[in-house]
Amino acid sequence: MSKTIRCDICVIGAGSGGLSVAAGAAQLGARTVLFERGQMGGDCLNYGCVPSKALLAAAHAAQIIRQSGRFGITCSEPQVDFPAVMRHVRDVISTIAPHDSVGRFEGLGVRVIRAEARFTSTREVSGGDVCVRARRFVIATGSTAIVPTIPGIETVPALTNETVFSLENRPEHLLIVGAGPIGVEMAQAFRRLGSKVTIFEGTRLLGKDEPEFAAILRQQFLAEGIIIRKGTEINSIARAESGIEIALGTGGEHVIGTHLLVAAGRRPRIESLDLDRAGVAFTPKGIMVDARLRTSNKRIYAIGDVASGPQFTHVASYHAGIFIRNALFRIPAKVDYRALPWVTYCDPELAHVGFTEAEARKQYGSDVRITAADFSANDRAQTEREIKGGIKVVTRGNGTILGASILGNHAGELIHLWVLAITRELKLSALTGVIFPYPTLGEISKAASSAFYTPKLFSFWPRRLVRLLALLG
Repeated sequence: MSKTIRCDICVIGAGSGGLSVAAGAAQLGARTVLFERGQMGGDCLNYGCVPSKALLAAAHAAQIIRQSGRFGITCSEPQVDFPAVMRHVRDVISTIAPHDSVGRFEGLGVRVIRAEARFTSTREVSGGDVCVRARRFVIATGSTAIVPTIPGIETVPALTNETVFSLENRPEHLLIVGAGPIGVEMAQAFRRLGSKVTIFEGTRLLGKDEPEFAAILRQQFLAEGIIIRKGTEINSIARAESGIEIALGTGGEHVIGTHLLVAAGRRPRIESLDLDRAGVAFTPKGIMVDARLRTSNKRIYAIGDVASGPQFTHVASYHAGIFIRNALFRIPAKVDYRALPWVTYCDPELAHVGFTEAEARKQYGSDVRITAADFSANDRAQTEREIKGGIKVVTRGNGTILGASILGNHAGELIHLWVLAITRELKLSALTGVIFPYPTLGEISKAASSAFYTPKLFSFWPRRLVRLLALLG
């Protein structure tokens, strides 16, 4: 017989969004129950953001050694101890894990139930040996990697982000299906750690980002020895004597590698929730929610990857705040993605917020302006010999900022200013008067802002005004 627990908030899923809700609700005095069937911390800690950035950091360290000659420092090719690299990845996870642990959340007052939760009615879920009846529910079960329906793929050991960080030995030749952020980051990481890498891309690398910056990254990858197969249809995948064989196109061409990584998108984790019993509407893309993240059952909210929207860890955390305001403070807060940023942590990094140029022109037509600056004109970038890329800012004709993209060293840190600018609906003039420290990479933001006004400043009438004022002495 299941024990019945009554509470204010029941959270299903202990990933980034679910943990943020549980911590916030408990500390605000709400009786909170949290279900988690797998590992605390979810994908971000165990299979996503944390291990991938730890692996990229190791790969970057190896690349610094290879490139030291440009500073007059001679080094031999780095010796990569791959098992030690993976121990570094696991150590980073274990260092962060206590922050997401059962013990910490129980210390905050959260009742943690290590079991799979299923809805049994519109107001109850059950899992393990308990039944939970709550005033509000939050579904935060996240997403999992999609394995595309390619003939034969089920016959080979296909890696995803959930398994690739368990590798003990370095792949000799890694085949990557997918050229989105995960595929791109892993391609560069494994190449720099000594693997041969082949990417199979559908249209182009990073299809949601500005095409000119994606093209620069593509050239960088080619220069590093990454093989990119563009627009080639994969007919089948099969085991080969030396690993895994991919058959391409209509010409009978085959590519053989030792390992296969699938990075072809993600799907929501909803199959075990029994959402029909809860009266919650959903599609294959996820749970349907309104702007306040409420499902078709207004007692139940969905946040993060499962909520049919942008799939980023920071979005899940943002959603948690929207839920807290709605459910606990009864403030009708709504999601607003106008200033949604994302970063692909390759080298150089590619960061974006707001509209791309194509999106802006679709909505605003001829009232769109582009202003830009290159890192080649930035003194700090020159000192560090990191001059690839630059900044592209999309505005309206009056200078109101609509979007920004940055390709370059530390782009993920530099984009913060533009997130704030779009959130506050600022114009470029708000940035031109700001004093930036010299020499910093951040000066590129002021350079782009100033470039917007340069044609007007040095046009006929300002020049004539200066001459007239000079006559006054």
